[in-house]
Amino acid sequence: MDASELFRTYLDRFTSGDTAGAAELLTDDFRFHGPILRSEGKAAFLAGSAQLGPIMRGVQIHQQWQDGDQVCSFYDFKIETPAGAGSIPMAEWNTVRDGKLASARLIFDTAAMAALMPTA
Repeated sequence: MDASELFRTYLDRFTSGDTAGAAELLTDDFRFHGPILRSEGKAAFLAGSAQLGPIMRGVQIHQQWQDGDQVCSFYDFKIETPAGAGSIPMAEWNTVRDGKLASARLIFDTAAMAALMPTA
């Protein structure tokens, strides 16, 4: 599986709630850097992203570029909360090592996500 296909498979599993299946595609030392979560290690990432489980509704990938073990993807992350449903445009840059995702750098407009989150 090339880097683009690996990321698509991971993202499909992750956004459909298949956390165990998504975890199989991450290295143990997976590093994640995003606007809301930064983590070192697969376990820390899975724990930090667990609150997304109930609101994820899928993903639509628009474009990917691959250069060896690096892949950059533009996609819409679909969510549904009591405040509403919608999608958040995201850009993610991943590195693959030994057939698994080793790192991720995620960029998105946090205001777009905040608009779909319930108020306290």
